[in-house]
Amino acid sequence: MKLLLTLLIVGNTFFSCAQSTQKTLKIPTAEKQKPVANEAVATFAEGCFWHAEIVFQSLAGVRDAVSGYAGGTTTDPDYEKVASGQTGHAETVQVHYDPAKIRYETLVKAFFASQDPTTMNRQGNDVGTEYRSIAFYNNEKEKEIIESTIQSLTRAKVYDRKIVTQVVPLTKFYPAEDYHQEYISQNRDNPYVANVSIPDFLHFKATFKEGVFKP
Repeated sequence: MKLLLTLLIVGNTFFSCAQSTQKTLKIPTAEKQKPVANEAVATFAEGCFWHAEIVFQSLAGVRDAVSGYAGGTTTDPDYEKVASGQTGHAETVQVHYDPAKIRYETLVKAFFASQDPTTMNRQGNDVGTEYRSIAFYNNEKEKEIIESTIQSLTRAKVYDRKIVTQVVPLTKFYPAEDYHQEYISQNRDNPYVANVSIPDFLHFKATFKEGVFKP
């Protein structure tokens, strides 16, 4: 679906002056350091994993966000198979973070703040089960935090529609192909990246008040 959207963007040719700003924008990438002794891992699916990757890597305390696939039934997912909708997997990121610097609760809040959790099997123009919203948990404590956050957002009427995010235990995460890792930082001239991914990220940075961003 991203390919179709890219073709539509190219056809419309609506590159704006904002793109000159995007060329100088610092895109958050993985920190080149060894994991700390108490490093934890959180797993989320919120549409395109290119977008999710830079969202979480922008937060202080996050060392890396790895793009991949989770939530499906096959044991050999790849980009083409997942995009077909036949594997059951969703585009997912695994977030490697230092719990002494950023709390799991903050990651969950960033997860909901950087997507529309009320749209079933889609984010924006990206449509398909591979783009569904999923908060994976590793233990009951994480499950409680996710469900509590959903309840708080619902009570506060943050969204006009019901949150449809799936809350499921993580069974297996499969890293995506190498070319998907740090995709935005290496392909910022890609029409989809320039006109969808980066604007979505800038909106997240402008509106998310719960976390501390890296300089």
